[in-house]
Amino acid sequence: MDNRQPAEFAMKSREEEMQPFLSVIIPAYTEEKRIGKTLEAVYAYLSAQPFTWELLVVLDGPQDKTPQIVADFAAGKANIRWIDRRQNRGKGYTVRQGMLAARGKIRLFTDADNSTDMSHFDKMKPLFDQGASVVIASRDGKDAPAARQSVPQPWYKRFLGNAGNLFIQLMVVPGIWDTRCGFKAFSAEAAQQVFRVARMNGWSFDDESLALARRFGYKIQVVGADWNDAEGTHVSKLDYFKNIVEAVRIRWYLLTGVYNHPAEMMDLSTVTIHHT
Repeated sequence: MDNRQPAEFAMKSREEEMQPFLSVIIPAYTEEKRIGKTLEAVYAYLSAQPFTWELLVVLDGPQDKTPQIVADFAAGKANIRWIDRRQNRGKGYTVRQGMLAARGKIRLFTDADNSTDMSHFDKMKPLFDQGASVVIASRDGKDAPAARQSVPQPWYKRFLGNAGNLFIQLMVVPGIWDTRCGFKAFSAEAAQQVFRVARMNGWSFDDESLALARRFGYKIQVVGADWNDAEGTHVSKLDYFKNIVEAVRIRWYLLTGVYNHPAEMMDLSTVTIHHT
């Protein structure tokens, strides 16, 4: 029997409201064709859970109907916030903004195309319950035997991704074969340490976040992803080559102590924060 007084229950309730168990962060650029179904799927999953949660969408200066779709979906629903930034800064910047603005004890970012659905958190939660600080999903069986691509990427993406990963392992994150699956979760402490000093605004932010997690002494645990390639990707062939250059930059930053200092403060002049 719980012997706490009503005032203690009220205090506990306020604490849980201020810091939910899980924050789900969804970065979104021009996602009017996909964001609606993703929000429905994520919200349905979260609503069925016994733990407290919040859903945080971070808009990266979209020029389409994405902001209106998000606002319409959030209307009348609890535990949804969204950051409406008019300036496009890149996915890395957008995820970083969301991870630092989130309030959850665990902070998970997932892609707006829902390629890795929320049920994968069912595999992650037991690891966090046992004290894990960083848990990622991987599409590569060398990371996790259960990993698979139900709807695989085109062959050229797989080829360029595999070739680039070998270089990324050499320079930044040895031993992880899929650093780019867009489903990663951090404890609040790890998220604050990693994303406070992270600097990559583009696609290589995944590699940087894992390299920084290791730098701060966090063990990276991996669960297998059942991944479905979605149409409408914003990644171009040129981005694969840009990632090689950015991997060298991350390595340089690690060697020269750049990450000993916080990154520049985020510009909030073009940001509006909404909540329900």
